[in-house]
Amino acid sequence: MITSSFKTTKSDEIFAAAQKLMPGGVSSPVRAFKSVGGQPIVFDRVQGAYAWDVDGNRYIDYIGTWGPAICGHAHPDVINAICEAAQKGTSFGAPCRLENVLAEMVIDAVPSIEMVRFVNSGTEACMSVLRLMRAFTGRDKLIKFEGCYHGHADMFLVKAGSGVATLGLPDSPGVPKSTTNNTLTAPFNNLEAVKALFDQNPGEIAGVILEPVVGNAGFIIPDGGFLAGLRELTRENGALLVFDEVMTGFRIAYGGAQERFGITPDLTTLGKIIGGGLPVGAYGGRRDVMEMVAPAGPMYQAGTLSGNPLAMTAGIKTLELLRQPGTYEQLDRITKRLSEGLLNIAKETGHAACGGQISGMFGFFFAEGPVHNYEDAKKSDLGKFSRFHRGMLQRGVYLAPSQFEAGFTSLAHTDADVDQTLAAAQEVMVSL
Repeated sequence: MITSSFKTTKSDEIFAAAQKLMPGGVSSPVRAFKSVGGQPIVFDRVQGAYAWDVDGNRYIDYIGTWGPAICGHAHPDVINAICEAAQKGTSFGAPCRLENVLAEMVIDAVPSIEMVRFVNSGTEACMSVLRLMRAFTGRDKLIKFEGCYHGHADMFLVKAGSGVATLGLPDSPGVPKSTTNNTLTAPFNNLEAVKALFDQNPGEIAGVILEPVVGNAGFIIPDGGFLAGLRELTRENGALLVFDEVMTGFRIAYGGAQERFGITPDLTTLGKIIGGGLPVGAYGGRRDVMEMVAPAGPMYQAGTLSGNPLAMTAGIKTLELLRQPGTYEQLDRITKRLSEGLLNIAKETGHAACGGQISGMFGFFFAEGPVHNYEDAKKSDLGKFSRFHRGMLQRGVYLAPSQFEAGFTSLAHTDADVDQTLAAAQEVMVSL
């Protein structure tokens, strides 16, 4: 039931002021609620599984700062470690031991990674790995998948997901055609389309990059044999296979999607969880490929704040928490209960819906389904999702403000939180 205390007066005032200060009033497009309508909520603080806005409303949060808060927001162990590290300084611009510690943890966990380079965001990691693919192979062309988002670098803004899908934007203005001419696209889960691209561009394709589980066109899992087929096609054609695990890394398994599905790419990008909520990114992979990166090799990439001691500390502590027994079993149990509950309620109340989950990542579409790719996802009832999103928000549940975004749970979410979420969903879906 919508409580009489729900109000957004302060959020509305702050957002109105923000629109005069920042483009669209936000620092990242999806936050503007363009795809769901209404004004965005302005957060004041977060803790555990919850967020509070500036009007005092409390929400069960299923975004988790878009993935990093896998242990729960502001986990005391992570906060204490950051505070202790900050006493030594917030940035060095020089090597620190913490980089070695987190690098060893990442290398031990992720099957494909033999060497790693830390950067400051997922976009930066993907931009850098693109340059590395081209440098290593001596080729310029790239295959990506429709609806997969790899940050906002020019070559990736072709049939991209995430905020591009949310806003319904075409290929972004400001991106030269000469840049995107080298970006080839295929539907996700379509091996024949990938094979055709290799056949049409012999010896010209540097590699294939994908989200092994799509989270930026909604939650879409790979069909059986799809990832293995990509692995075979890239090897046959002398190209590199790159998994963008910025979302899936350390979330759907400790070793990411490549551990979960048993397919090892040549290179991997990471972010989010490995910084424990602080700005971070990383790319890594086979030693012979990574040794192309400066100063070991000729491919240049640098960053003043890369390997920041606070981000390294938060990442180390977060991964330590994730290594505790039963972590991923708990994530899977709570997320499965949430996902199945939402789908059952939709069915019982007469709404077409499909979706699913893997570990602490989930999603559902207002569509008959199944959803195998971005074209399938676009058949969803976006108007219905908008109404559902607003209804859930008014009942204290904060979902991603777009049909084309995955949701995330954390170790802080409880069965009581799921019960409250499903009770709210029942009310909203009856009224849709």
